[in-house]
Amino acid sequence: MTITEPPRIVTSRLGYEDSHTLERYLATGGYEGLRKALTMTPEQVAAEVDAASLLGRGGAGFPAGRKWSMLRKAPTTYLVVNGDESEPATFKDHMLVERDPHQLVEGVVIAAYALGVAQAFIYLRGEFALGLERVQAALNDAYDHGAVGRGIFGSDFSVDVVVHPGAGAYICGEETALIESLEGKRGFPRIKPPYFPAVIGLYGEPTVVNNVETLSNLPWIVRNGGSAFAALGEGRSAGTRLFALSGHVRNPGVYEIEMVKTTFRDLIYAPVLGAGIPGGRDLKAIIPGGVSAPWFGPEHLDLPLGQDEVAAAGSMLGSGSVVVMDDSTCAVRAAWRVTRFFWRESCGQCTPCREGSGWLEKILRRIEDGAGREDDLDLLMDACDNISPGVAWPPQQTTICVLGPSIPSSIASAIRMFRDEFLLHVKEGGCPHG
Repeated sequence: MTITEPPRIVTSRLGYEDSHTLERYLATGGYEGLRKALTMTPEQVAAEVDAASLLGRGGAGFPAGRKWSMLRKAPTTYLVVNGDESEPATFKDHMLVERDPHQLVEGVVIAAYALGVAQAFIYLRGEFALGLERVQAALNDAYDHGAVGRGIFGSDFSVDVVVHPGAGAYICGEETALIESLEGKRGFPRIKPPYFPAVIGLYGEPTVVNNVETLSNLPWIVRNGGSAFAALGEGRSAGTRLFALSGHVRNPGVYEIEMVKTTFRDLIYAPVLGAGIPGGRDLKAIIPGGVSAPWFGPEHLDLPLGQDEVAAAGSMLGSGSVVVMDDSTCAVRAAWRVTRFFWRESCGQCTPCREGSGWLEKILRRIEDGAGREDDLDLLMDACDNISPGVAWPPQQTTICVLGPSIPSSIASAIRMFRDEFLLHVKEGGCPHG
């Protein structure tokens, strides 16, 4: 296997114990990107981000530059940072807010300058106690340093940034539910189209929502140029990306790797990355992009970690979480736990998601507990088809947001890949894995 050695764009300071402090940030080139941005026009900064082909690092992978270009011109506009990282086994943004909060603050101010925004909000998951503390401390230090507030670094540009803790709802990772929460309302996703946040968003004004990792790339892009970022990776999948690797691997953790040039095999088995599966066990399945993504089998190990490549194979990179399951894993139990999470986190606004998730969870639990019937497999797929017609990927929408149609992914994957295992549960009256 060949591991490339790209520049560490968002993890360059993580080797320092004091990486979260202003002193360390300034000693390692901090706020130089912002100072350079202020010598450029906002249009020039936006053009560099567009040239970088920076895809959103939150889930959908929408190009950041294109999202910025959709912002409706209005006297008042907002920038919102989505730091409500709630997908199970996804913890890359959590690491960034704890270990390098000034990088995020600098990225927010650069984005605000490019967009002409005077007010920005950093919305962080409430359970990130240390992350909230460090981002707020970094923001206070940035105000004192002149990097945030009025007349930033002696320029004519001013922006205020507010840190807002969420209450811990998974649904608030969806950008319109996040906006509802930020406005003090229940986190219900909004119907779209016709109106997207870039047209009518926070407080009814045009709003750009980007996630933590996306904005953390901006200081490097401005300092080095969008073309330098685009030269990394391949095709639409430019630059590096953080992957949260967990499950049955010797070295779970967060890794910054070059997109497309690295494969799932590299990520899982390379000694400098995952270092393989403990005990020499065989790989059973991979969840490639957060638990809402369809599973892959061992035959996909040599698939490049690229947005289009993974999509063409029938799944997604999504939240950047890669979960490894070895041959000791119970596929039924894994699918049940994922489904139980979605059932508990459904906002309840749409019937297919609210009701269907509960039905699926009950059937899976019945099979796992040894009371299942053989026709439960057809019942599961029928219920999945009602939530997402065709049970295909990308899923068909029957709900306001994508949470509902994502629920069938793990169930359909488990049944299609490990049907015999479900039948063993039924035949033997319990889980053969113990």
